[in-house]
Amino acid sequence: MGKYRKILVAVDGSLPSMHALRQSFALAVNEKCWMTAVSVIPPYLGDLETTGVGNVMASLRKPCEDALTEAARLAAETRIMMRTVCEEGEAHERIVDLSDSENFDLIVTGRRGHGSLERALVGSVAARVIGYAHKDVLVVPMNAEVGWDKILLATDGSKFSETAAEKAIDFARSYGGELLITSVVDVPAEFYGDAPDVWDKLVDKAKTFVAAAKEKAESAGVRARTFVKEGETWRMIIDLAAEQKVRTIVLGAHGKTGLKRLLMGSVTEKVIG
Repeated sequence: MGKYRKILVAVDGSLPSMHALRQSFALAVNEKCWMTAVSVIPPYLGDLETTGVGNVMASLRKPCEDALTEAARLAAETRIMMRTVCEEGEAHERIVDLSDSENFDLIVTGRRGHGSLERALVGSVAARVIGYAHKDVLVVPMNAEVGWDKILLATDGSKFSETAAEKAIDFARSYGGELLITSVVDVPAEFYGDAPDVWDKLVDKAKTFVAAAKEKAESAGVRARTFVKEGETWRMIIDLAAEQKVRTIVLGAHGKTGLKRLLMGSVTEKVIG
């Protein structure tokens, strides 16, 4: 496939972040990538002239250094060549800045949250990285195994979804995977009673979206199936992924800052929480 050449993995010493790191090793081997693990310490807001500031900085850096030491140990066990970097500042800002300045292709992060997609991501470092990154972001839930044998693509016909479709088709073709394509009609239930004709048009439009993506997939030699769902978008995606035993979900996310793409890991271990 050759799409990823440099992978940046965010670690903080937690089990979810180390699990995400382990999952990224297989991708690095398959893609023949360079890997870097980054950990971020909070900014020091005290007086740099204060006596003993060196001890304060050493204390602040210790969790970062411990996380990177463990990351390096795991990489060595797997015989992965990996660089480690300790940054200072707001975690999401430093991760995104590093990905831009060193031209990484993919950012990998773990996720600790529980509950729905919105609840799990709101306020988290992962959410902020997704919102500000100009690169692909792979979010790996705890205990999930990222794989490409069965991929779920969620589309709404937007340009972001089209970019996501290209990525999903590329992965499916490269790894011989099957592509499941879904579009969700997400409007209040009372809307159907008030405007059934409009509802039917929305369903027809969703069918058009998945049909277009399926045509692209099949023209690339990728097996594809389509599903049109009605309900809350995040819940329908999760339920379908669990029902079909999907390993990876590919989503195009709009985001306040114009996120281009989001790759999210397996939901078989409750991707969202």
